[in-house]
Amino acid sequence: MSARPAKKPRDLVDGVLLLDKPVGLSSNDALIKAKRVFNAKKAGHTGTLDPFATGLLPLCFGEATKFSQDLLESDKSYEATVHLGIMTTTGDTEGEVIEQREVEVTVEQIEAVLARFRGPILQVPPMYSALKRDGKALYEYAREGITLERDARPVTIHGLSLVEFDAPFLKIRVTCSKGTYVRVLGEDIGAALGCGAHLNALRRTGVGALTMAGMVTLDELLAHPDPLSLLSPVDALLSTFPSIELTAELAKRFLQGQRLALGKEEVAVPTEQGRVRVYHDGRLLGTAQLGEYSILAPERLISTVS
Repeated sequence: MSARPAKKPRDLVDGVLLLDKPVGLSSNDALIKAKRVFNAKKAGHTGTLDPFATGLLPLCFGEATKFSQDLLESDKSYEATVHLGIMTTTGDTEGEVIEQREVEVTVEQIEAVLARFRGPILQVPPMYSALKRDGKALYEYAREGITLERDARPVTIHGLSLVEFDAPFLKIRVTCSKGTYVRVLGEDIGAALGCGAHLNALRRTGVGALTMAGMVTLDELLAHPDPLSLLSPVDALLSTFPSIELTAELAKRFLQGQRLALGKEEVAVPTEQGRVRVYHDGRLLGTAQLGEYSILAPERLISTVS
């Protein structure tokens, strides 16, 4: 009996891929395909997109995974098409039609309804979601025909604008806080208009400070002769935080996890306290909290600094 060939060892790959997720593919399946291309040892995504949705899915590799939580917590932007007059079991195109109504609304009525959803709102999570109840995803209960009570949760709609209305299709742009379900927003808009609705299309256009600029499709990734060149650096996830450049001695102590009292004659210190990204000689060392009296407390450190 011949021995199985040894598996090729995984590579240490660090960086961020801005993937344009295709329709019909889960976020995890997209991650697996990209991870295989890079033969990466460690990878993760930064919040799921429904299979029917497309658009920006930042994938983190290696050291970038240490900072992926920031994107999970960040605001998101979308373009969505709401199909008025038709309601489905899932609130999107993947469900079965459960009711149809006439659509007799005006742009003025739509604008008035959209205004009601801007700002802090309460939203009931859908049954077809990955939220857990007693260790079991809600969508598993839904597939069994079971509907559970769900508490409304506070979310914030920072921006909601009408792009186009061509009955029965309503195109909107949304910027919202984490945990917002845009398909529920679409259903709620339809309910407020009195005709019901489901989400016909959803495209994510922004995650935190990341935009569609530099985004690549899965086909482009698979066909690229040098896929590593498509990766953005790890600190692409941290661009909104002030930066601090340390001296060689301070950098050494920082990477040992020591708190540093920064003398202004050595280091240019940001005026505001809070989270900062830390560098030496142009290389990212990690993130830290800058506190009172210019005390720098290491937070997440990069382990592959050479």
